[in-house]
Amino acid sequence: MAIFRLCNKIIEYSFYALFLLVPLAFTSVTSELFEFNKMWLTFILTILILASWTTKMILQKRISIQKTPLDIPILLFLLSQIISTIFSLDSHTSLWGYYSRFNGGLLSIFSYISLYYAFVSNFEGMQTSGGRSGKVPDSAHLDERRGALAGGKLLTGPDLTLSKMVKRALYLSLASGVIVALWGLPSHFGFDPTCLIFRGNFDVSCWTNDFQPKIRIFSTLGQPNWMAAYMAILIPITLALAIKKSKWFLVLFALFFLDLLYTRSQSGFLGLVGELLVFVALYFLIEKGVKKTSLKLLLPSAIIFLIIVFFVGTPIGQLNLLTFSSIQSRISSSNTKQVQKPTPVSHSGLSPSGSKTSGPSLENNITGSQEIRSIVWKGALDIWKHNPIFGTGVETFAFAYYQYRPASHNLTSEWNFLYNKAHNEYLNYLATTGIFGLGTYLFIIGYFLTIVILNLFQDLKSSKTEMLKLVQHDTNKILITALLAGYVSILVTNFFGFSVVIVNIYLFLIPAFVFVLAEMLKPEQEFIFPRSESRIRNYELRVSKISLYQWTFILFIILASSFMILNLFRFWQADVSYAYGSNLDRAGNFQQAYPYLHDAVSKRSDEPVFSDEMSINDAVLAAELLSQNKPEQASQTAQLAASLAQEAILTSNQIVASHPNNVVFWKSRVRIFYTLAQIDSRYLPSALDAIKEAQKLAPTDANISYNLGVLYGQNGDLDKGIEVLQNTIKLRPAYRDAYYALGLFYHQKALDKNGKVIDFELQNKAIKQMKYILDKLLPNDASAKQAIDAWER
Repeated sequence: MAIFRLCNKIIEYSFYALFLLVPLAFTSVTSELFEFNKMWLTFILTILILASWTTKMILQKRISIQKTPLDIPILLFLLSQIISTIFSLDSHTSLWGYYSRFNGGLLSIFSYISLYYAFVSNFEGMQTSGGRSGKVPDSAHLDERRGALAGGKLLTGPDLTLSKMVKRALYLSLASGVIVALWGLPSHFGFDPTCLIFRGNFDVSCWTNDFQPKIRIFSTLGQPNWMAAYMAILIPITLALAIKKSKWFLVLFALFFLDLLYTRSQSGFLGLVGELLVFVALYFLIEKGVKKTSLKLLLPSAIIFLIIVFFVGTPIGQLNLLTFSSIQSRISSSNTKQVQKPTPVSHSGLSPSGSKTSGPSLENNITGSQEIRSIVWKGALDIWKHNPIFGTGVETFAFAYYQYRPASHNLTSEWNFLYNKAHNEYLNYLATTGIFGLGTYLFIIGYFLTIVILNLFQDLKSSKTEMLKLVQHDTNKILITALLAGYVSILVTNFFGFSVVIVNIYLFLIPAFVFVLAEMLKPEQEFIFPRSESRIRNYELRVSKISLYQWTFILFIILASSFMILNLFRFWQADVSYAYGSNLDRAGNFQQAYPYLHDAVSKRSDEPVFSDEMSINDAVLAAELLSQNKPEQASQTAQLAASLAQEAILTSNQIVASHPNNVVFWKSRVRIFYTLAQIDSRYLPSALDAIKEAQKLAPTDANISYNLGVLYGQNGDLDKGIEVLQNTIKLRPAYRDAYYALGLFYHQKALDKNGKVIDFELQNKAIKQMKYILDKLLPNDASAKQAIDAWER
């Protein structure tokens, strides 16, 4: 039947598109260039797959889902995510995921699980006999298939195509990996194809200082660690195919490994080392020891590995003692010492000339990533201790971390960064979904690895049989080994970071691939409702003609899936408008940003991120209008400004009422009222109330504490302002703005109504704050110098 075959084709090629296109998907027009578009493409492909699968079940008049060894762990994990979403600090964020990322939200988790079951449940309908012709196999054929069952395992053969589908998906994964690797490689040398597309310049000028591909490449993945994690997944597959298919796959091994090193990702490199150890160990186990043939196959890859490491180095400095650059550096250093005259070392902190040496200021010290990680991890554990069972809600780490953020985070160079992840996937699950979420997540991982490794051992025990000597089965075993190694790399990279869309796709579908290749799926154990007499699966068409009620349900599926895809497209369009408007806001072009932000809200009114940016834009425009000195338009301007101010306040009211635990929206509310207060001081108390709420949600945040102190002072409570600012510099001793504001408040308190100094002790304290800025923080701070000059006179 044509519609049945069409559904099969849609499912098959949607899976191919998943592995080929998702790593490549990115665009410059959205608010987040990479992950947003990858997640949206995954959503669309998932909808197409589920719609086709559902249509097939309608045609068969039954629900049919293949049972797998991971059913219980996966269902428990899904249950943990649902419960965590219900009791979340912010259910909207838990449902969709943190805005711009979306990966990790309940919808994305549901998509990955759906893809897993769709893959294992939709293969026999793609057979060369029954499925493609639409004919029902006869009883002899069924008996032949049932006779192919040995020990509860379904043997792969020419009649079944899922094993072939797995291999096609892996080949397409490698093809996509090649494009990603070749796309990113030139950027290391200063030639980025992305900049050529975005700006028309074949260089790296399109990236900001935060993204420097000449130092760390990221290609189409968007971040070096994410690219390294992706490359690490693919590398064992190239080794497996080099061993069993062609040594030319070692070219891909070299390309992927080179790109991984150019990402300078420590987590990616550790994941690579871990997976290679697993791959080699399992390979020798399968081959029953180290043999000459095994060494001949693995030796070329080892030589390539060592040559690339020698010339490129590794991201871990301690391992680079014998690399080319390190040896060259030591030779150069030795020659320099022989030429230069020795210079006496001053132990007093003075240079030979007698002048005191000055190191970098406290403001400019760069904190090591591991130190920052340890602080964030401590905060994640504190979140879990206060929310032990179900956590704070799926993907709510950004809000929860503010509440329990260690004060020591203020002492780092990233003290004012928003952390929406724990930079450890396991701690992230622990904090946001509690012990139930993390436990079920680890249950999936642990149970999968256990049963597959046991299955390999069982194959080794029975490997004397002629069946297991087949080349096809031997190839499957080496691919299973490669997939297990890639799976281990995910576990390692997730420990030092967090998963992204393509990594989660492999995390959920590698088990499906392994179950197929290891022949661990039992078709007689599929879930069928209502259960029919026949055991025929997807290729069964019990009626030759589609009934009216079937057409009705199929039409409903088509309309529902079309609606969801159109809704996703409209959401994407709204984000494009939001991205353009927010970029204009950052550039100070608020009037030009206004129509784009309102367009975003009109297309997606239930997205608070859009409304939040729009309300800020309204407040700024209202303040600009009121500041204009045009008497002939005063009445009209005042009405328009009042309308904008009212819209900004009402929008903010709705946002904080719906999302009271989102500290970002409270900070935006502070900005709205503070902006309006520049024109009308009556808004200052509202700004103070908003910052108090923000401070409750982020008690250790130095920036919020600073703004709280400033707003206390501007509301006339200098004593409270000074108290809060004193606490602020305890949180962050290198906070220049806090010292400056504290100095201003001390100076104001030292003056009488006529502006004369009457309290010289407070005046000296004011001067002391400014001198601290010059001595310890910023020696050339012009504002501090001017304040001291004015006050001392």
